[in-house]
Amino acid sequence: MRIGQLSQLSGVEVETIRFYEREGLLQRAEREANGYRRYQQDHLQRLAFIRHCRALDMPLQDVKRMLQFMTQPTADCGDIDRLIEAHLENVRSRLQSLQALEVQLCSLRDQCGQPGRGEQCGIVQELESASKGRSCACHPA
Repeated sequence: MRIGQLSQLSGVEVETIRFYEREGLLQRAEREANGYRRYQQDHLQRLAFIRHCRALDMPLQDVKRMLQFMTQPTADCGDIDRLIEAHLENVRSRLQSLQALEVQLCSLRDQCGQPGRGEQCGIVQELESASKGRSCACHPA
């Protein structure tokens, strides 16, 4: 199959497929006499694996490590377990940050007494106070 068809079947953009080839995540396709790349079913399967890892928000460096591990069927999976554990810790940390952001946004939203004109908007006033270095409900001193 050609790159356009691979893109359509995998749901991965053509430029991303080329990038994955350059970065060594996807093995280079054979070239036809006319110079077009010719992809096989294993390219599609590998792209599905990469796409699934990316959907789990894994950085490309970790995806590459996972792919390398797959080529070593007798290797100890402890390294991959540690990789996933580190990724899980990163996700937990980001969740905490997002929860703190939610609290700040709720506090900011609560500053709105009544919808009205811009100069009377409690949200805008709070954001202005914060931008001038004064304490506000969303960032207490």
